[in-house]
Amino acid sequence: MWQQTLHFRPLRRNMEKLMKTILLAAGGAFLATIAAAQTPVLNVLTYDSFATEWGPGPAIEAGFEATCACDLQFQTAGDGAALLARLQLEGGATTADVVVGLDTNLAEAARQTGLFAPVSLAETNLPMAFSNANFVPFDWGWFAFVYDKKQLTNPPKSLAELADSDVKIIIQDPRSSTPGLGLVLWVKAAYGDQAAALWEKLSDNIITVTPGWSEAYGMFLEGQADMVLSYTTSPAYHLIAENDDSKAAAPFEEGHFMQIELAGRLTGSDQPALADQFLTYLLGDAAQSALITTNWMYPARTPAAGLPKGFETLITPAKSLTIPADQVESIRQAAVDEWQAALAK
Repeated sequence: MWQQTLHFRPLRRNMEKLMKTILLAAGGAFLATIAAAQTPVLNVLTYDSFATEWGPGPAIEAGFEATCACDLQFQTAGDGAALLARLQLEGGATTADVVVGLDTNLAEAARQTGLFAPVSLAETNLPMAFSNANFVPFDWGWFAFVYDKKQLTNPPKSLAELADSDVKIIIQDPRSSTPGLGLVLWVKAAYGDQAAALWEKLSDNIITVTPGWSEAYGMFLEGQADMVLSYTTSPAYHLIAENDDSKAAAPFEEGHFMQIELAGRLTGSDQPALADQFLTYLLGDAAQSALITTNWMYPARTPAAGLPKGFETLITPAKSLTIPADQVESIRQAAVDEWQAALAK
């Protein structure tokens, strides 16, 4: 009996230690679960490239979480126009609190869903007047065709000259992509009733149409086309991040169509105060600085440090083309139909 007691005493002590460890672990997991349940979650719906590791998402997420005692979680839906399509499909069942990545060309259609709450418009440095009760601007830029100066030594100087050339281009689908929609509106704004005729000539230059910007730009970088629809700011990425000055945006005589990207709070959000706090943060110095060199656009509010070196090398269009937001809806489908008809021939 004494021998058995000696034999089992260490075993009993080990069992006691094991039980304590299990209880401590269970208690820690329980406390962690409680803490997680008490941490408010802000769901931000945005386009794919915004939330990637090389986009502005990670820096904005870390910066905002440091100020909000919350958990910011991104949901993604392809390119900008896909955000609107998803919201129209989900309606009031959407789990998003904030949407980041619509633009002025989609603002009216988004407003008509009835899903967006009124917001306060903060002071900005936009190059044009902006006023919208449901959205705040967070960055902006001009659409442009980007090319490699080593491969294309004499780029076209206008949309018309591009259409008359044998230059091969990649563009994005206007039904799923905000740059794609921007292009059909660009053509419409510049050529009006002659837009369909220009598309018929331009269709021979198009080697493919991608769902979003990322696919198109990646194909261009792989050498699959002479030019790609992007932004006047795109060469800044190559210059600043890669020390490569071989990429440029071609200035077009007709002018360049302007895009302003927007964010808004959804009426169904169960975190309205947190959503408003995020929109305020998005226009602050930290987020605006991050957007410049991750989203590679102009900031809606210029940070105290100004624009980084390299942005002064970018082209500035002689003319900015726009279509008032309240007029876009009346011509958007017709402009897309003209594009689609030309490509179908």
